[in-house]
Amino acid sequence: MRDTARTKDREQNADRLLRASARHSYDPMTEIDWDAPVDPDHFALPAHRVALYGTPLWAGLTPQQQARLSVHQFAASAAAGIWFELVLMEGLIRHVYDGDLTTRHAQYALTEVADECRHSTMFARYITATGYPSARVSARAQRRGKIHFLLNDTTMTFAGAIFVEEFTDAMQREMIRDEALQPLARSVARIHVVEEARHIGYAKPELERRWARMSPARKAVFRRGLVVLARLAVAELVHPRVYALSGLDAREARRAAAQNPHWQRTKVDWARKAMAFFTEIGVIDERTAPQWRRAGLLGAD
Repeated sequence: MRDTARTKDREQNADRLLRASARHSYDPMTEIDWDAPVDPDHFALPAHRVALYGTPLWAGLTPQQQARLSVHQFAASAAAGIWFELVLMEGLIRHVYDGDLTTRHAQYALTEVADECRHSTMFARYITATGYPSARVSARAQRRGKIHFLLNDTTMTFAGAIFVEEFTDAMQREMIRDEALQPLARSVARIHVVEEARHIGYAKPELERRWARMSPARKAVFRRGLVVLARLAVAELVHPRVYALSGLDAREARRAAAQNPHWQRTKVDWARKAMAFFTEIGVIDERTAPQWRRAGLLGAD
């Protein structure tokens, strides 16, 4: 009876998400005015959310350089978004391959893949429009993505999706609310926020189901692996080239950002919803909470 109830809940959730997708899906190629000029003095992120905000390096930049740094940082986060969405799409396709395509659950997975294809194209167009020179992430992230493919860990895919999507959702909701920011960046953020809300609603109950069936030994390994993945995903949001493009020494700037209390607080703020969910279902426990704090993603008690 319990498995029957779980299947029914799973199907009802997927049906709700499919109906929402039919009502609120967007084609960024037509919804966004890609030909509009990009004002170099417009920030893409709120100034206090830029990694170097409040540091001596930040103070040494002109207002226009500060704005461009924010644009490069958001473009880097878009490149990281493409990387993770490719990893997520591979995991969803694998999930569907092993499932039953007549179910609404499997059909929503394919719908999400279609969403992510559009998002990756949208991010790539944003990167091109702003002059950011690359849509590629670091070599370390590229290797980690390939390892994930080999590990064939769909459960980690869902957990990673929850962390990354909740983190970027918090960032982009702030962007949407701030009318002083670059219109192009806010348009990209708006589409992503609407559609990613459904993806989070799909991933959370799926992770809960899988977590409940996991052995204690597997849970222990999983907990450690998720911290590593989350730390890497956040590091990719500010690729070292972001600093070099602003005429800064990348190593010096990375050290300044790592020690910057404003950036530390930003990461904790943006990770808060994911941390609360992982704590609620037991993915974060008293033994692993210190690891999340050392990663700069969980605030002090």
